[in-house]
Amino acid sequence: MPFLKVGTLEQLPPDSVMEVMVGDRPYAVCHAGGAIRALGGVCIHRGGPLGQGQIHDGRVVCPYHLWEFDCATGEYERDPTIRVPTFEVKVAGGDIYLQVP
Repeated sequence: MPFLKVGTLEQLPPDSVMEVMVGDRPYAVCHAGGAIRALGGVCIHRGGPLGQGQIHDGRVVCPYHLWEFDCATGEYERDPTIRVPTFEVKVAGGDIYLQVP
């Protein structure tokens, strides 16, 4: 699977999240706990845009109903058996690359 450039570190300060589109699929790229991670961009609760949420204690918070998902594992904070998909990320030369299916 290829890595595609989706942004820069300058666009993603610590403790923030940004929404990126690859084709017609949204992804949430998080900068939490000093690491850059990526999750599927659609909340499994009611389809909220996770990339438009906020970071709280290493979790991305959905802006619709405040469901929180761990940025590293995708696990829902109240039930770790519920999760959003995670995706590989690499950073090179200040650019953020996402591995997409």
